[in-house]
Amino acid sequence: MNLRNARSHRLLVAGLAAVAVAAGAYVLVGQDTSAERQAEVAARSRQVMPFDLDRTTHRFAKAATGGLQTVSSDDPADARQITLIREHLTEESARFAQGDYGDPASIHGGEMPGLRDLEAGHDRIDVRYTETADGAQISYVTSDTALVKALHAWFDAQVSDHGQHAEHG
Repeated sequence: MNLRNARSHRLLVAGLAAVAVAAGAYVLVGQDTSAERQAEVAARSRQVMPFDLDRTTHRFAKAATGGLQTVSSDDPADARQITLIREHLTEESARFAQGDYGDPASIHGGEMPGLRDLEAGHDRIDVRYTETADGAQISYVTSDTALVKALHAWFDAQVSDHGQHAEHG
């Protein structure tokens, strides 16, 4: 390799290293922001949800016609958590069926993805509450593809915001 090519090679390597460092810093800043957001959401969640987030798990399963939101006690023998989950999801399902998504808005913010569409289209979504052995679930069914997309965006936002307390399922 001649001197000119060696210099070009070093500049290329240095440039790539700078890009890698900048990209790594961007990822770390994004992770900090995400962790901060999750901590804020957890704090607001404790004001709305009566059950213990650290002893329960939210699952959001997408379907072609909507989806299924499940909250389960991490300990299937924890009768107190199961009761609190069931009471809360009973109330929430009734509110959601009427277009009242105030609780998720107070936790995640009024600009939460999908939220406004779900409120506006609530009369085209069949919202149903069902008990499970370790908690409860809410099913959302609609034939409106725009509402399915809104519901899926809403599910994704919840999984992202709740961090360790939620998952796709």
